[in-house]
Amino acid sequence: MLQSIKSYFSEYLQPGAAPEADEHSVRLATAALLVEAMRADDTITDEECRAVERAVSGMFGLSPVETSELIGLAEQEVRDATSLYQFTSLVDQYFPLERKIHIIELLWTVVFSDACKDKHEEYLVRQIADLLHVPHREFVRTRHVVGSAPRT
Repeated sequence: MLQSIKSYFSEYLQPGAAPEADEHSVRLATAALLVEAMRADDTITDEECRAVERAVSGMFGLSPVETSELIGLAEQEVRDATSLYQFTSLVDQYFPLERKIHIIELLWTVVFSDACKDKHEEYLVRQIADLLHVPHREFVRTRHVVGSAPRT
């Protein structure tokens, strides 16, 4: 796993790398936030894993192999992270408000995927929304929309 992270960063994130480097960093940061939501209640379910996979694949148009690789890298980043800021700062700088609101919706999708919203999960999504400068009304609206949607 460590070698795959090193190769990812050497390919995409080295100094002077192509402009896509920023996009790859933001993809990794976004995936890490979704993984954080999956881990927030200390119980990782199959439903949450599938929700993260669908969110990452759908948001970035990735193949199943690319999705799996990105999520694996994001899991490693989350294990090594000391705060959410390293992820949210990239996302906040790179994405417009509409895309950040969409990320909050995806986070709620992960939280509600196992039909059990935990207080730690809600707190995490609230923190992320604040760090992404998503208005509180959008935090509440997305929670309501996603939380009241039928489960698939």
